[in-house]
Amino acid sequence: MNDIIKNIEAEQLKENAPEFHVGDTVKVYAKIKEGNRERIQVFEGTVLKRQGGGVRETFTVRKNSNGVGVEKTWPLHSPHVEKVEVIRRGKVRRAKLNYLRGRVGKRAKVKELVK
Repeated sequence: MNDIIKNIEAEQLKENAPEFHVGDTVKVYAKIKEGNRERIQVFEGTVLKRQGGGVRETFTVRKNSNGVGVEKTWPLHSPHVEKVEVIRRGKVRRAKLNYLRGRVGKRAKVKELVK
């Protein structure tokens, strides 16, 4: 039984999964279906967390829209996520950035990773 589930999940994994980390600023290109039309909508923000593993792995992105914080969580291997584009690398020291939720303005920024 366990091998059957593993085989099904292995088929659903994306071969070219995007490479990004917590603290990075990313653009998520998501497919939106409206009636019989399909379009791609871009959501740009900071990655707060990545959790899970395998086909169940998800990531949460937060942005500030008109003074209101907006968070969205996507499955990494979902067919609705067209691509994830990294805009800047962030320098962080923890795996989950939940403390950013209570911050506004410059305090809500993540330092850029310079290599």
